[in-house]
Amino acid sequence: MYILQMYEKALATNQRLKFRLETSKQDLATVQDQLQRAQKGKQDDCSVNMLEAEKKESWSLKKRISDMEEQLKVKAELRLENQRLKDENGALIRVITKLSK
Repeated sequence: MYILQMYEKALATNQRLKFRLETSKQDLATVQDQLQRAQKGKQDDCSVNMLEAEKKESWSLKKRISDMEEQLKVKAELRLENQRLKDENGALIRVITKLSK
């Protein structure tokens, strides 16, 4: 029973992480689009104040992208850990099944 609960918990965690990964990918695409628009806008506008603001925005967006990429790496590691736990749970279930016979 405990192993089944652990397995269900691992499945739920895996689903939650998949959802968060997809959300992060969408956020990353949005931020990259904003960065591209900011860079295009920089070329069109020669105003010093606007240029400085766009530089700050560009830096901020690059930092967000970097942070999101790091989050994606962590999520990938968590996904691998979840898969390892599922595999381990499966092995434990097989052992328990053999022992209960």
